[in-house]
Amino acid sequence: MGGTRTEFFDDPDAPEPNSLVVAASAVVTDDRGRVLLQKRSDSGLWALPGGGMEMTDSLPGCAIREVREETGLNIEITGLVGTYTDPRHVIAYSDGEVRRQFNVCFRARLVGGTLTLSDESTELRFVAPQELDSLPMHHTQRLRLQHALEDRAVPYLG
Repeated sequence: MGGTRTEFFDDPDAPEPNSLVVAASAVVTDDRGRVLLQKRSDSGLWALPGGGMEMTDSLPGCAIREVREETGLNIEITGLVGTYTDPRHVIAYSDGEVRRQFNVCFRARLVGGTLTLSDESTELRFVAPQELDSLPMHHTQRLRLQHALEDRAVPYLG
């Protein structure tokens, strides 16, 4: 994956979407309660691992596959954080795609693998919840992390 990615939220100057991609992400925690994050190579921002669903995926399967591809780690889905489909959130890529955000975010736990960089990130690490505020990330990623860490009884539907 080359090029750049720019996220817009409720921005009147944002480009019009020309694509809708179903995507899954995962809030993966280790046995110390730290959250797995990647520093994206296309935006330079920290984010949860995740990506677009393929025709052979289920949504949970998409999250499992994307985490493995992007981080080298194997996970088990343990729940649903929420759905993130706000039409005010669009992502523009340097190839001309302007994607309307449609993401289902899962809770997951680490079950194995070796932390390994892919071409989609420049850094991977488990981050303690109290350190999250110090990392540059889009506020929509912060929202997913907030919802996950609140340990809500019901998933966020938005």
